[in-house]
Amino acid sequence: MRRPKKLAITPIALFAATLCRAHFESRKGAAFRLVGTILGTIFGTIFFSLPLHDGHAQQQAAITPLPISQVAPGVYVHIGNIDMMSAANQGDTANIGFIVGNDAVAVVDTGGSTREGTRLLAALRKVTPKPVRYVINTHVHPDHLFGNAAFAQDDTVFVGHRNLPRALTARGEYYLKAFRTVLGDTLIDDIKIVPPTLLVDDEMQIDLGSRVLTLKAWPPGHTDNDLTVFDNASATLFTGDLLFVEHLPVIDGSIRGFLADLSQLLKIPAERAVPGHGPIVSDWRGAVDDERRYFQNLAGEVRGLIARGTPLTQAAREAGRSEQSRWKLFDEYGSRNVIATFGELEWE
Repeated sequence: MRRPKKLAITPIALFAATLCRAHFESRKGAAFRLVGTILGTIFGTIFFSLPLHDGHAQQQAAITPLPISQVAPGVYVHIGNIDMMSAANQGDTANIGFIVGNDAVAVVDTGGSTREGTRLLAALRKVTPKPVRYVINTHVHPDHLFGNAAFAQDDTVFVGHRNLPRALTARGEYYLKAFRTVLGDTLIDDIKIVPPTLLVDDEMQIDLGSRVLTLKAWPPGHTDNDLTVFDNASATLFTGDLLFVEHLPVIDGSIRGFLADLSQLLKIPAERAVPGHGPIVSDWRGAVDDERRYFQNLAGEVRGLIARGTPLTQAAREAGRSEQSRWKLFDEYGSRNVIATFGELEWE
């Protein structure tokens, strides 16, 4: 039996030392970019190591359609595991889905491996033979777009935020290398970085045949390349990772921007929302309020620690702990959010 491969977790102190060098930059913007680079780089390095499945089991899973639910007429969603990406779950940790129009289909995110993307395509084909005209990636993180290669056909248009190509160029090869240990050779070898060919600068509408989707590019929040998808026909909103339910929200962009984005998100006339992670809940606006409370409390605590001259390493251990019982994966992401928040707010 192959032993589990392990991925080293870089100590917080290393990041604290790196962040402190930002004080010597001449402008606040340079320090903010440094923080963003560090946080983007470590996104893939805090995963549990799990044993690889044998090749036969993985092959069988590849041809098994993903379980999906029809949440509104023509709108289908697969709810991912609230877990870290691993070989055992094939990277299946994010919510993904598709929308069927009269003429064509749009896929919203493709999952954390080509294997998962293939299973999503198999589920789609059980629903409709219509062509997949669009694949929409809500942001750069691997759990949402590592499945793109399963949909890479000559006539498929890949859609993303205007900043997504730059983010993929900066992080794509790193993600492939880092996740080789997490997912294993069998899964990672099939994954290809597929950049968008249609970019959304502000808002854009696409028509699937009597079914119009409104795509919105957001200012930096969860990342600097967040995109949402609103199905006008069913009033269903795919939020990407601007909304987490049960799973601790994660900052890879700006906490202040995230809070501003949430205020605007609430203005969308959606009857239901598909979060980036976690179950679909009846009161999606209440879920946004829960997320906003976490960020507001975290920002307040971090500002207080900064004012008292608390070192980053200590702040990372202390801030946000009052929310620990409310969220899953808090231990995996809580300190990371403090580091992001501290690096941003110390320059206010």
